[in-house]
Amino acid sequence: MNLGISGRLTRATIASPLTPLFLLAAIAVGLLALLSIPREEEPQISVPMVDIQVMAPGLSAADAAELVGIPLETIVKSVDGVEHVYTQAQDDGVMVTARFLVGSNPEDAAIRIEEKLRANWDRKPVGIPDPKVTVRGINDVPAVVLTLTPEPGAAGQWNDASLYELASKLRTEIAKVDNVGISFLVGGRPEEIRIAPDPAKLRQYGVPLGSVIEAASQANRSFPLGNIREDGKAVGVTAGRTLSSAQEVGLLTVRSGTGAPVYLRDVASVTQGPREDQARAWRWAKSENGKWNSAPAVSIAFAKRAGANAVVVSDAILERVESLKGKLIPDDVTVAVTRNYGETANEKANELLFHLALATVSIVVLIGFAIGWREAGVTAVVIPTTILLTMFASNLMGYTINRVSLFALIFSIGILVDDAIVMIENIARHWAMDGANEEGGRSRTQAAIEAVAEVGNPTVVATLTVVAALLPMLFVSGLMGPYMAPIPVNASAAMIFSFFVAVVIAPWLMIRFARKTLAAGHGHDESGGKLGQLYARVAHRVIDTRTSARNFLIGVGVATLVACSMFYFKAVTVKLLPFDNKSEVQVVVDMPEGTALENTGRVLEDVAGIVRGLPEATSMEAYVGTSAPFNFNGLVRHYFLRSQPEQGDVMVTLLPKGERSRSSHQIALDLRQRLRALKLPETASIKVVETPPGPPVLATLLAEVYGPDAATREKTATELEKIFKSVPFIVDVDNSFGTPRPKLRLDIQRDRIDYYGLSQRQIADSIGMLMGSQTVGYAPRGDGRTPLPITIALEQKDRSWTQALSSTPVAQTPGGQLIDLGAVVDARTETGSPAIFRRDGRYADMVTAELAGAYEAPIYGMLAVDRAVDNHDWAAKGLVKPQIRLNGQPEDESVPSLLWDGEWEITWVTFRDMGGAFMVALLGIYILVVAQFRSFRLPLVILTPVPLTLVGIVIGHMLFRAPFTATSMIGFIALAGIIVRNSILLVDFIRHSASPDKSLRDVLLEAGTIRFKPIVLTAAAAMIGAAVILTDPIFQGLAISLLFGLASSTLLTVLVIPAIYIVLRDDGKPATR
Repeated sequence: MNLGISGRLTRATIASPLTPLFLLAAIAVGLLALLSIPREEEPQISVPMVDIQVMAPGLSAADAAELVGIPLETIVKSVDGVEHVYTQAQDDGVMVTARFLVGSNPEDAAIRIEEKLRANWDRKPVGIPDPKVTVRGINDVPAVVLTLTPEPGAAGQWNDASLYELASKLRTEIAKVDNVGISFLVGGRPEEIRIAPDPAKLRQYGVPLGSVIEAASQANRSFPLGNIREDGKAVGVTAGRTLSSAQEVGLLTVRSGTGAPVYLRDVASVTQGPREDQARAWRWAKSENGKWNSAPAVSIAFAKRAGANAVVVSDAILERVESLKGKLIPDDVTVAVTRNYGETANEKANELLFHLALATVSIVVLIGFAIGWREAGVTAVVIPTTILLTMFASNLMGYTINRVSLFALIFSIGILVDDAIVMIENIARHWAMDGANEEGGRSRTQAAIEAVAEVGNPTVVATLTVVAALLPMLFVSGLMGPYMAPIPVNASAAMIFSFFVAVVIAPWLMIRFARKTLAAGHGHDESGGKLGQLYARVAHRVIDTRTSARNFLIGVGVATLVACSMFYFKAVTVKLLPFDNKSEVQVVVDMPEGTALENTGRVLEDVAGIVRGLPEATSMEAYVGTSAPFNFNGLVRHYFLRSQPEQGDVMVTLLPKGERSRSSHQIALDLRQRLRALKLPETASIKVVETPPGPPVLATLLAEVYGPDAATREKTATELEKIFKSVPFIVDVDNSFGTPRPKLRLDIQRDRIDYYGLSQRQIADSIGMLMGSQTVGYAPRGDGRTPLPITIALEQKDRSWTQALSSTPVAQTPGGQLIDLGAVVDARTETGSPAIFRRDGRYADMVTAELAGAYEAPIYGMLAVDRAVDNHDWAAKGLVKPQIRLNGQPEDESVPSLLWDGEWEITWVTFRDMGGAFMVALLGIYILVVAQFRSFRLPLVILTPVPLTLVGIVIGHMLFRAPFTATSMIGFIALAGIIVRNSILLVDFIRHSASPDKSLRDVLLEAGTIRFKPIVLTAAAAMIGAAVILTDPIFQGLAISLLFGLASSTLLTVLVIPAIYIVLRDDGKPATR
């Protein structure tokens, strides 16, 4: 007989001594990979973002955008690999962000931008300082965050400054750990020596402010001059001295207007203490007895280096901290681990590896009961071998162990046992046939080779169909591409390995395991057992007459259409990915521009008070005027730039998943509801931010408003914001332009300066020192401590335009007269200009929101807003109704338009690409089946059961009240491969059993009864693989699709295909069976 590729492989390896070595080698390389492969919670999506910050002193936002922003974005846009360019302009500065294509190398991105900027250096406007270029990518996201707080009893001994100093030392120690990447401190205040001039005393002693600046900066200078010869030695010469304490600084002499020397401490207060930053951080923690304690806090954030194993790095950091307790870290300071991605990654990986083992054991038991325990033993070797080989391949291709790659393995277990089951079943059937192992008959080895060859070709095609169904998913573009890539890669690798294991190792194991001849008739049962008989009874009813077959097909078609209509009637909602169950929730507070730090702090305390009412909250860190250590979501949203006094964050840590009944998403919904009770100013906004699964976006619901001019855009966006707020399930509404910030302008009068014979620079320096702060040098402290900065700055409480401040003597005329600041400066208050936003070369204002409640997918929010936009009376407001666009910026900006972006953009790209992948998959499967059966019509029959999976999928999603997500779609695509596989095996059997003397109905019933058991077995195996992942919030969709889709389509396939045969080729002969 013709052995084909499968038979030849089996013949070459069934008696070879190399086969067991192959098996051992496969297990060894797999175990090595399993131990060395890096572990992560989610796949790393590399989206390099290069921020170019440029100061534009004195320019308003609109002018800065025109002079600096637009020329800069045209340069950046020309760089290869840049996908989007965002420009944000406010008064005195511009930031241009280049977002590179997904998967770009961050270092390459930074170098390309730098080179392009250098090449266009001559285009830089006069008076604009050099741009600051920073690149941030996934590897800059902190994996471990440690928060230092004093113990409840010791809060008085520790303040911001002492905690900051301890944190700096601890950071230096931990930086010694291998593979620790970038680190930074949040909160705390470094110590400094501050010189605060006293306007009244300056006047009393006749000292101009300029003399104070000069004395402080010149007296603390020390510089090398070279070497001299002294007593036959070369001696280094240094001039000047450095001051080492506040006392020494206070004893400096400054020149008064009369020429008499005055001590610096007589005209200014000189103190050593914490710097007066416009930022605070503190921590609330719940003690054993349920009481909450608050204390100042400093957080140290550590990222890992690219490619490092998060689990190993985080464990090493925590070991280092443990070893420093009692030495560097005093007993009265707590080091809390407020983020540990290594631990969560390891937890997730171990949980999934357990699910993997559970699925394997369940399938082995299933085969034990259904076929026999010897075959189950063979399967117990085959599955782990295949999985370990897949791990090895995955490691070679640079993938990590994460939830997505492990899900790929779990769901492919059910499919990959398939090849082995088919082979084992057929070998057992052949051995049970007459003639095997008898004198003059076939040897058992020969029977096994023939058995493999018999089902070999359909198995090759069936394996390739599953690969053909999955592989096109590799070409999903955008942010979801790399997130989903492990699924097609790992599942396809598993399928290909499973084929080789099934034809090489399974027959070898069968020969070794099943030494004794199996009882006759074990596999060669024409009735197909009890399952087969049950099937025959049902199938008779369907195919007895042509009318019954036709009615059955019409019924199934209608059921499929009804299932599809459930999406339209919103019985099943569509969402990109559901929320994951994390142990952290972030509350982001944006007060109106110009709010003082203390007021924002008060609001954060109110938020903390509400959070303390949540039973699941265990601790929280509050940051005001600075940003919490950012996560991947914060990286894309640029939360690390939040440094204004009106901005605050509260990071809430929840109980571990196992110790609470509610998911983090339910807690977030409850918290959002409770926060509504807060009394806030009109334009303030509080957002509850959850870590999104998969790719982050600026906001779930994001409307970009384009239009002819700034006024039209802002008015349209303001109306749109009202419409957003009118939809009940749209929450956390905010806009990009905010309210103008209050400003104080000190206008230096040229005529008066000339009159007094002063220089404008003198006055400008004096104002800069009074209103800002100026570091003039450093005071060394010895003992391995960091030198302290010496700063000239007024205390925060004195920095306001008062009579006292305006009477500060700032300079001295050539005649010796002291000139007050108020004499040469006019002060007036004004409002700043609103922030300006541009995307890809077009001005846009943004309205952002989240969804919570009835619907959580952006499409439903968009539909509700679109309806409201249509019904809104725009003419009454003197506006034109904006045109609504679903993708692509408008070509014509002379009319207002609304472009939907945010999560919708990713959803649209993902489902579009997956739809395309599905079409390619079907085409690939069609070509494979045409190649196998040499017919164009037959493959169409084989592909008909694919849409039938939708019946089960929709019912499953309705039962679980789960949204149809991207993972559900992956399940649907994978099902196409699995179902076609069953169809191929059934149709192949029908063709082989057909003979002129049998009626068509007999052939169909015989094929169905014999193939029904293996088809049900393989479906059951795949369903077991799916069942273990039902509990995972993100991949629940995939599990539902596989479970219910397989159940419905397996049952329908074995009835639909015979019914199609009867309708198309009925020979009119009744069934005899």
